[in-house]
Parts: sequence; structure tokens; C-alpha cells
Amino acid sequence: MDLSFDQLRAANVERCETAFHSVDAWEPWSWSNAMAGECGEACNLTKKMQRIWPANQYILNWNKTEDQRLEELAERLAGEIADVVIYADLLAARIGKSLADCVRQKFNEKSEEIGSPIRLP
Repeated sequence: MDLSFDQLRAANVERCETAFHSVDAWEPWSWSNAMAGECGEACNLTKKMQRIWPANQYILNWNKTEDQRLEELAERLAGEIADVVIYADLLAARIGKSLADCVRQKFNEKSEEIGSPIRLP
């Protein structure tokens, strides 16, 4: 089942406010700093992936152990990507914006800038 930004927002704010604190308890920079921390963790994982990426197989004496390690790192990376999106949604909530509207507006602006006809509705 697909997840919508609206579903994420409803669950995200409810969990934040019942398990931690109100969304407004943190200023926007606290939310963005938390998001940046998660992005840094994602970057650290991709740095580790780069060391064993298949393109380097001749340098690293490639074997199945590296395949398994890449899969493990990819799973961990997926979690960090999710953390970034979750914090981005809470930051958007804090400033009174919809994550969907933020993404749509920026995507469409970039499409116009680069001359692409692809737009989000």
C-alpha cells in the first residue's frame, strides 16, 4: 500500500506529541538540525558503501561477503532516508506547511527552470 504525505503527517505529529513533545516545542532550527543529523548518518553509510561498491571489485578482491555487506548497508541507509523524511515532515509541520506542497512547489519550479514539461499536480 502506498503511503501519502497526509498519512505520514497525521501519524508523525500524533506520535511526536504523544511520545515526545508538541511539534511547537522545538524551533524550526531544532527540527532542521535533527534532520541534518540523520542526513549525515545517511552520508556516512554511503561513504562505507563506496568503499565496497562493485565498480571497485578489481581493487578490493570482490567476493560475496561484500555483496552481503552492501545489502546490509542499503537496509541501514533506507532507515536513515526515512528518518530524514520524517524530520522534514515535522519541520514542515512546525512552519505550517504541507510536505506535499513543499515538494510539489520545488519540483515544479525546478522543472520550469530546466525546461522540463514534467510537473507534479
